[in-house]
Amino acid sequence: MKTGFKDVLRALRPLNFLMLTLAGIIYAVGVTVFIAPVDLYDSGISGTSMLLGQITPSFLHLSFFLIVLNVPLFLYGLKKQGPASTIYSIYTVGVYALFAWLITDVLPIDVSIASPLAGKDLLLCAIFGGVISGAGSGLAIRYGGAVDGIEIIAVIFAKRLGLTVGSFMMIYNVLLYVVCGTVIRSWILPLYSIVTCVAALKTVDAIVEGFDRAKCAMIVTTKAEEIALELSYAFESGVTQVEARGGYSQQPKTIIYFVVNRFQVTRMKSIVHSIDPKAYISISEVADVFKADPDA
Repeated sequence: MKTGFKDVLRALRPLNFLMLTLAGIIYAVGVTVFIAPVDLYDSGISGTSMLLGQITPSFLHLSFFLIVLNVPLFLYGLKKQGPASTIYSIYTVGVYALFAWLITDVLPIDVSIASPLAGKDLLLCAIFGGVISGAGSGLAIRYGGAVDGIEIIAVIFAKRLGLTVGSFMMIYNVLLYVVCGTVIRSWILPLYSIVTCVAALKTVDAIVEGFDRAKCAMIVTTKAEEIALELSYAFESGVTQVEARGGYSQQPKTIIYFVVNRFQVTRMKSIVHSIDPKAYISISEVADVFKADPDA
């Protein structure tokens, strides 16, 4: 079913545009105040734009390449990401490009030879540049947009090449840094740029998936009622039970699905094993937990 223009407009949210504006500004600060002044390289299309900005005539700014390279990629991936997400992404890149230009050419901030906050310390610039730009990127993703078109290309072509999206992006970035090192005939800046990339990816994960991830406990037991009652009382939280059968013994068992935070794991295990010492507990991370509205 085709999506009409009015349907697309109804899907857009003012809050998303507000947060994407903030995301673009934060990303621009990370790149132009910390990364670009000491000639480090961002990842993806942003890093490619920085390299092109260095080797082309001075009137071709970073902002120019950001628009020229990113917008066609987002439009190319329109079918994959949908019209609303494409609009959000192009808007975010526009904000990023605008504020990158304002910081480098309009505002009274000297970023020509060193970071105004970290000087020429490459490690500080790599870490803080990565963290700040990663925060901007993570915020953009969380509110439906993106600041780098390489993510779209990864989604489209990774599967065709037998790669994961993460592997595709990693290969692209490695090739980018190899080209950067070859062009500038030095490997110091590309190597520090890898630090920037890692710091950014970790920050993106923290923003998108949450700083304090919940833990999902899968408890296989024959004493489900007692354990469920005690866990519900101890943590004032709901418990889900799923009927199961032992693969070897063929005996009926119950799987209890229970979500706790990382500080409650030890207490949860203690309660379970005090009731059923033979209970099997599997614990994994949960990125997001959405609670149903009781009034819905």
